[in-house]
Amino acid sequence: MTDPGSAAWFDEIAAFLGPAYLRNAFTKGTDQEVGFLVDALALTPGMRVLDVGCGPGRHSLALSRLGIDVLGVDHSPDFVELARAAANAEGLAARFEQVDVRDLAFDGAFDAVVCLCQGGFGLLGGHDEAAVFQRIAAAVRPEGRLALTAFSAVFAVRFLEDGETFDPVTGVLHERSTVRDPEGTEREFDLWTTCFTARELGLMASASGLAVDLIAGVSPGHYGVEPPAVEHPELLLLATRLRNPSLP
Repeated sequence: MTDPGSAAWFDEIAAFLGPAYLRNAFTKGTDQEVGFLVDALALTPGMRVLDVGCGPGRHSLALSRLGIDVLGVDHSPDFVELARAAANAEGLAARFEQVDVRDLAFDGAFDAVVCLCQGGFGLLGGHDEAAVFQRIAAAVRPEGRLALTAFSAVFAVRFLEDGETFDPVTGVLHERSTVRDPEGTEREFDLWTTCFTARELGLMASASGLAVDLIAGVSPGHYGVEPPAVEHPELLLLATRLRNPSLP
């Protein structure tokens, strides 16, 4: 069994899935998600956006089509290559780099940062989340914006399925999932998703020099401003980097 604390545990899944990742139902709401975030973050052409844990680049590519200057980073070399190939095929300016989120080292370089669909932040196995959150926040320029989604701990516990386990110490949901590669071959993998409460996200934001604008309950393809509820599988944090934060 792969160590969930390893930064690379998802890479094996990404390599197996390849472009079949985009067949998953949760990827079909990209246009709605990007449309909501463009409005919520007041994104305009020419702005610099960092997409953390970009996967095969679906959000980065959609933003690039709108004239936004996007850099997508992901740990998986296979996903990075898929994203680059897609950008080249469309003649888009989006750039993609292989980066471990634990090594993010940007300082105020972006007008906005997005970390969506668990990104790298939700795949750390209950390790380093607070430190990685600070690195993500540091990439935002003062008065720039952050949008981050995370799986809801309340939802995970309330709707725990047979064969799933939830670690109340780390907040990690473990499951075995069967996935299909591009040829339809099936294989079973272990998945570890770190889950959070709205309060945890708010506290990490405040500790990272951000002002919380909104924490909403959402699901893939249905981003909005509804308050979190038990029925929402994900939480969406919108925040602004303070110019002169008063950190503890």
